[in-house]
Amino acid sequence: MTLAEEWAKDWRLRIQTDFPSQSSAAVESMVRWLVGENPDRVTAMTGEERSIAQQAMDYRYRILQQRYLGVGPEQAYRRLIQRLGSLFLLRNKIRTWVALSRDRQRTVVDVLQEVVQELLQNDRYMQQQLNWIAQCTANPRLRNSLLLASTEEYCLRPIRNQPLLAYRFVNYLRRSQRGGMTQVPTNDLVRLVSDEVIAEDADNPVSLLDNQAIAQYQEDQEWEHRQVLRNTVQQEFSAYLVENVEPLAAEWLKLYLQGYTQEAIATALNVPIKQIYRLREKISYHAVRVFALKAQPDLVANWLEVSLQEHSLGLTPEQWQQYLDSLTPEQCQLINKLKAGKSIESIARDLNLKTNQVMGEWGKLYLAAQAVRTAS
Repeated sequence: MTLAEEWAKDWRLRIQTDFPSQSSAAVESMVRWLVGENPDRVTAMTGEERSIAQQAMDYRYRILQQRYLGVGPEQAYRRLIQRLGSLFLLRNKIRTWVALSRDRQRTVVDVLQEVVQELLQNDRYMQQQLNWIAQCTANPRLRNSLLLASTEEYCLRPIRNQPLLAYRFVNYLRRSQRGGMTQVPTNDLVRLVSDEVIAEDADNPVSLLDNQAIAQYQEDQEWEHRQVLRNTVQQEFSAYLVENVEPLAAEWLKLYLQGYTQEAIATALNVPIKQIYRLREKISYHAVRVFALKAQPDLVANWLEVSLQEHSLGLTPEQWQQYLDSLTPEQCQLINKLKAGKSIESIARDLNLKTNQVMGEWGKLYLAAQAVRTAS
């Protein structure tokens, strides 16, 4: 049995376990999509490359599992736009552009949908993905789910510390300006695509006017670099847990990153489930309040599924409702604004507060949610 066949076997079992109601044809389609259209390349990979490939498959699967599989097309598309619209950097760029254009009634969502549509129609990689997904399944609903998961993963790939979609937005902006759709003055357009970005990354200025080179060369290079960085951060966090929490915490992390549920982790480690939940809370505290300050906060939050926008602070629907019921109207307003993706600065302006006041209140709300998780 080849390595690709072993991977396919493992994925088949995992998907059947996670989604027992899915047909065998749907399971096989998802397995093909995850392993890829060139399984022979797996054999030639180095150990590090194989680790990266496995993490990439797991990342894609979690996106599909959490947001798109089994969800109606319209709701799934709204989830994609909401996820991409939560990118702070991209949202600010779009708002700046709209403010400079004459069509100021357009919203971030309007522009974002146009950028995504153009991406699906013109991007070489996404065209390949469309063709591959069509080969994987003839089921239109499953095709839609796989396409949206592929789109999210691709849009969020980091290129020089910015999501790939930010560069695609600039492609869209240039084409729109040439077509006279936005009527943005040329000088303002240049400022948008040069000065603003240089200010964000003064040590490594990026010429966004060279988008084709970035798109065709740097995407894969930077994405692979990011996966290596993920491995490094995982190893560092695991070592941190052994030294500052307990060795069992590192074992929990290893299983969790492989996609095990808390119940499955308890069984694998032969530890009572209550102890596993307590251990998760301890790891969450160290990850978010200590380790993440020195490493990768977004990565850690995704590992632990405790982000506000994606995972409702790690609370179940019942816990989330209980949590909301315990808040004051002002706190609920703050939570809703944060969950909608608004920045701390913009919320402070909306509520006529100082930024540190909003940050302080948000810290209290986070710890209150942690208390709800711990008590359950």
